[in-house]
Amino acid sequence: MKALIKSGSFSWEATIYDTPTGKLIYQALPLKGAANRWGEEIYFRIPVQADLEPGASDVVSRGDLGYWPTGNAFCIFFGPTPVSRGEEIRAASAVNVFGRVEGDLSNLNAVNDGDEVVILKKE
Repeated sequence: MKALIKSGSFSWEATIYDTPTGKLIYQALPLKGAANRWGEEIYFRIPVQADLEPGASDVVSRGDLGYWPTGNAFCIFFGPTPVSRGEEIRAASAVNVFGRVEGDLSNLNAVNDGDEVVILKKE
């Protein structure tokens, strides 16, 4: 399943995995929210409810898309957060990794607190 993430003049293609959380989020598209920045993580609340899945983790990889059940949040991870140890990428608590951003992630850093983020199905 393919999606397009947009903010301002930037856009990123993403793959949504065929997991319980991935399916719920894909079915809910299009989604939009105001970005919150937490280190090199962008997150925002979405109207999707899912429990932690087996394999959920607080340590993720660059480019991972995560769902944070604690805050019903869509998360985009692209670098260390305030709780990272060294170069690892660590969420505030466990997330379901349900997809990943493809290609160049460098302009994710251009997304600021309050910027609108839109996620669309890519046909």
